[in-house]
Amino acid sequence: MPEKVNAFVPAATFDDRAAGARPLVADSVEALVVAGGLIGAEGAARARLIQQQTGERFEAVLTRLGLVPEAALARALAKATGLAVVEARDLPDTPVGGDALSPAFLRDVHALPIRLDADSVTVGVANPLDDFAATAIGFALRRKVERVIVRASDLDAAIDRIYGTVQDAETAAVADDADLDRLKDLASDAPVIRAVNRLIAAAVAARASDIHVEPTDDRLVVRLRIDGVLQEQDALPAAMRLAFISRVKIMAGLNIAEKRLPQDGRLRLAVRGHEIDLRVATAPSIHGESIVMRILDRSGLALDFRTLGFDDAMIARFRSILHRPHGILLVTGPTGSGKTTTLYAALAELNSSERKVLTVEDPIEYRLPGIVQTQVAPGIGLTFAAALRSFLRQDPDIMMVGEIRDIETAQVAVQAALTGHMILSTLHTNSAASAVTRLLDMGVEPFLITSTLNAVLAQRLVRRLCPECRVEQAPTAGALARFTDIARPGDRYWAPGGCSVCEGSGFKGRVALTELLTVDADVSRLVLERASAGEIEQAALGAGMRSLLHDGYAKAVAGATTLDEVLRVAADG
Repeated sequence: MPEKVNAFVPAATFDDRAAGARPLVADSVEALVVAGGLIGAEGAARARLIQQQTGERFEAVLTRLGLVPEAALARALAKATGLAVVEARDLPDTPVGGDALSPAFLRDVHALPIRLDADSVTVGVANPLDDFAATAIGFALRRKVERVIVRASDLDAAIDRIYGTVQDAETAAVADDADLDRLKDLASDAPVIRAVNRLIAAAVAARASDIHVEPTDDRLVVRLRIDGVLQEQDALPAAMRLAFISRVKIMAGLNIAEKRLPQDGRLRLAVRGHEIDLRVATAPSIHGESIVMRILDRSGLALDFRTLGFDDAMIARFRSILHRPHGILLVTGPTGSGKTTTLYAALAELNSSERKVLTVEDPIEYRLPGIVQTQVAPGIGLTFAAALRSFLRQDPDIMMVGEIRDIETAQVAVQAALTGHMILSTLHTNSAASAVTRLLDMGVEPFLITSTLNAVLAQRLVRRLCPECRVEQAPTAGALARFTDIARPGDRYWAPGGCSVCEGSGFKGRVALTELLTVDADVSRLVLERASAGEIEQAALGAGMRSLLHDGYAKAVAGATTLDEVLRVAADG
């Protein structure tokens, strides 16, 4: 066996193991850490669930969540396999093996050639229980493989040092080791951990949908979006900026050393007895990185049309379209208008053991039992269109596409509807009628739209008046002027009060304003003529469609919201 460098402990080769010289004590990292007492069965189940959701390696999930320290994991793997653990200082500074191995491959498999001899190559691996990386490297370099164990973070840093960093947001440039250590130390301080946990718990308790953390020159501004409106909270001191942001990035599995490029991640934690998912997005700014955390609380998810704000007449019309055997149903509106929640409610209505329901989303916000949900991955070619095309070979009855963004997705959706499938999707347009013209602008032929599009639901979300403290109050003349063709003598109007139930805001929760455009004979004729959105809207109103403003007025008179709220979100609808 060739002489080892850096005093490596002799490591068994794949040939040795195949010959049965030293059997492994466990066939997976999960079995190893559970058997070694590094993690309990509950923690392992949690890590396995997150692994299934994210596609990460199990060992990466363990260390990212802080369930098992990297050093402890490496020691356990070494004890189980008899392999040496190599420190970062003993890793090479130049490529070993020339250009036979791509940096992208080495990053993907978490492995690195460390020493090359005449008939063997020493390979550092993060997980020696996975044969693929070492076998592939041995094949590429035409040598026998001898493995050693290297911590995953040390491997990543070495690969970036040797090959340079890749130019994308997911594997951006890594800072030097001293800076990384400093960031990790800052993020591990107990005050910072408590500050992050307190903020998330307070946001969940306040029913916030988003947490905004924005650095300035003298403080860290914190704002919560509650019932669609941002509300400023107590600021954090400027000295905590770097530590706070680094802590959130570590929890979300992001690169804490990369501050120049936006990053996206996800985390899950338990708050007051139930699990909360958070989507984390970072963006560089002049004073540092800003962070937005979208709170996805399944316990507060309402999959009932009436709870969402649909009245009886709208529920009846919407259900009649929803239960058609084929066609396309679109939900439209700006970001944050509740489109995805409405689609989830529709899927819950349609979901049964007799139907095959598939979704492709970006991202998957909530898990729906009994439904096959797929996350898009454009980096490997899994786009909305590609996923939808593959779904057609899965014998589906109903398919939900998170968003129709381009002509390719629109064309596949149309073809799916023509072949007897029900398609649910969203568009970003300001009204139901403009969704039709948007499809025309994308390049969908008019006759295909009229043949497949069943209806378009446009919606907005307004703050719901707190029923405990709302007060009857006449609106301003300016607000009422927008509803002169709708208002009736004797109508009553309401305003926010303020009580302990709504924490003094006068509002609690949100309610949807909706308009439902069905594609009837008149609308179809206008589509074939490529009429404007205004002409299509007038035809739909003439056929009985209630506009967003009209629906908002009805909800204001019923005491669900105020005229000012309706005008705030639907004045241009």
